[in-house]
Amino acid sequence: MNRGKAFSLRGRKILVTGAAGFLGRELCGYLLADGAVVFAADVDEERLASVEKQLNPRKGSMFSFHADLSEEGQRRDLVAEMGNHTDSLDGAVFAAAFVGTSDLDGWAVDFSEQSLSTWRNAIELNLTAPFHLTQLLVPLLSRGQEPSVVNIGSIYGSIGPDWSLYEGLEMSNPAAYAVSKGGLVQLTRWLASTMAPHIRVNAVSPGGIERGQAGQFVTRYSKKTLLGRMAEEADVVGPIVFLLSDASRYITGQNLLVDGGYVSV
Repeated sequence: MNRGKAFSLRGRKILVTGAAGFLGRELCGYLLADGAVVFAADVDEERLASVEKQLNPRKGSMFSFHADLSEEGQRRDLVAEMGNHTDSLDGAVFAAAFVGTSDLDGWAVDFSEQSLSTWRNAIELNLTAPFHLTQLLVPLLSRGQEPSVVNIGSIYGSIGPDWSLYEGLEMSNPAAYAVSKGGLVQLTRWLASTMAPHIRVNAVSPGGIERGQAGQFVTRYSKKTLLGRMAEEADVVGPIVFLLSDASRYITGQNLLVDGGYVSV
């Protein structure tokens, strides 16, 4: 390993799902600036086009795909379309997910009102999609350079919610979110064991990321972290890049908590 280039992703081909989201956008920007080739997928075609316009990638460094990854057929179509542009893949980051603030019926509501249909949709996108996409991408990843898969989990896949954070606020912590992220962490371990030694699989589990939540929530949450604040998108991008790069080439099957020390208190 060239120590000077251990963290470099120049020339690496990386798939990012949820590329038009807050984290996905930040990650795509970093990867492009570092010289990677980005395959960006998102359900929101308009926002994806906006990301591409904003990032203004050089020709051939970014390929955008409109895909609803909660649909099996569209997952298959995505991988088939990627195959028209490359015969190998060096990394994949599965950031597409329903999160706590997603606008869904029967989602961020009291437990008694959380709907089965939304539960099923969340499990499909947050857990089944990473499983199925990894399965579909094995041929491309197998031909990649030190291929690495990074699942985006959550601290709520490892711990239960502190409901005092949400008191008096129109916010919640859906059961399906926690369960799907917990399942994703275990899927990470299973895939790491199954795809070794050529393909590494790890997870990054962020704590709360500040995205314009109510000031009362931000204050409450920040007091529970050792670093005294909520995360920023860039705080999560760094660990993802580390796990994609050769700097982590002896790491697989791990769940890296990026939470400012929240779960240590």
